[in-house]
Amino acid sequence: MSVSDGLKANLVSGGRKRSSPLLLIAATLLIFAAIAGAAFLLWRPTTLRIAVGPAGSDDQKLIQSLAQTFISEGSPIRLTVISTAGAVASLGLLAAGETDLAVGRADEDMPKGAGSVAILRKNVVVLWTPSGAPRKGGKKETKPKIKEIGDLEGHRIGVIGRTPVNVALLKVILSESGLNVDKVAISRFSTDQITEMVRDTSIDAFMTVGPLDSKITIDAITTTARLRGEPAFLAIDVSEAIAHKHPLYEAEEIPGSSFTSSPARPDDTVDTVGVNHLIVAPKSLSDSTVGAFTRALFTVRPSLARENPAASKIEKPDTDKDAAIPAHPGAAAYIDGNERTFLDKYSDYIWGAVLLLSVLGSGTAWLRHYLKRDERSLTSQHRDKLLLHIAQVRKTDSIEELDALQEEADEFLRETLECYDDGAIDEGDLSAYSLVLEQFHHAVADRRAVLGTSPAAQPRMTAKA
Repeated sequence: MSVSDGLKANLVSGGRKRSSPLLLIAATLLIFAAIAGAAFLLWRPTTLRIAVGPAGSDDQKLIQSLAQTFISEGSPIRLTVISTAGAVASLGLLAAGETDLAVGRADEDMPKGAGSVAILRKNVVVLWTPSGAPRKGGKKETKPKIKEIGDLEGHRIGVIGRTPVNVALLKVILSESGLNVDKVAISRFSTDQITEMVRDTSIDAFMTVGPLDSKITIDAITTTARLRGEPAFLAIDVSEAIAHKHPLYEAEEIPGSSFTSSPARPDDTVDTVGVNHLIVAPKSLSDSTVGAFTRALFTVRPSLARENPAASKIEKPDTDKDAAIPAHPGAAAYIDGNERTFLDKYSDYIWGAVLLLSVLGSGTAWLRHYLKRDERSLTSQHRDKLLLHIAQVRKTDSIEELDALQEEADEFLRETLECYDDGAIDEGDLSAYSLVLEQFHHAVADRRAVLGTSPAAQPRMTAKA
């Protein structure tokens, strides 16, 4: 191996021995920190607030079960349940930006731009009249005074539920059925006033709005049968027309024996009107967040249904853009299979970061090169001095002068090594310097031979390095 190769090898290995371990450790820690930070941000569960009420209702129990299931299933979504007085209050919090999600009926006063995320259940209208006398064994039942919706004019209807949307829905049904709404009296009762309502003989018909298995509806029907005779169910024959004119409502059917099987109530299919109970989100909530919630909801639905059977009624919303309450874009993307992948979402940011890092790297390299200009200049000066020393060596007749020149070359070598360690010069600069130093060594060796000095006696530059 030549003196130049030896110098270069020693210089590089010496620099690497000092700098490589620290650089490796620093790079490893930096990469680990970046990975850990990215993992924390990507895998940290997202917590969403959801407003639902009233307290103790089936809706609230279902949402609380959902929140617990998300935790037990290790879902990336967490829920903070906000208890409200009811759907109106829940949607009010959504409009005020005080919750991320809310549970409400489709015909409630929805905040502008709110989109459906899931259908929690389908509610149906149940209208019935009492027969007028308790049912007795073996005796013919008294015929009800009201046989169809058209007979309701001049009568009073008891509506279970204090929410005004039930009354609004009843008025739509009466109006579309050709009745003068002003000639039908309507009274509202709370869910704990069912017996009081049924005992009031001034009330000739009753109405509830809820799921087919609603305990409230079943209790009201059985109480009617017990106190005022078997109920006669009123079909809403104009349900299709209502659904066409009022997109928030849908034409539905009540199957026979939906409420009791012995006796069968109703004894046959009854046409009616339905309205969806929804989980809704504001348009301000990001598509990715809503998509993640929707995915998590339908992923845990089977296990949730084992804990709370009401979860089996959860359905995906209509993703048609002309739907009465359009699906939130994030939910629609999941349902339609159009969710954007990680690269789709962040590719612009990734390439932007790469470009920025490239610019920063180039700028840092230029700055470092600029700040190290004095050290590079020093190395160039040493190289030029060595070139002058080569000429001086060939003319000298003094061993002492050769030794002095050799010591000065050793000092040049030490300073060059420091410049390399600092990054002021690279391997290209080192190669040029080593070439000059090699020629200097040859000149010294030749001159010592001429002066009668053994080459073995001269100091080894590579060893000293």
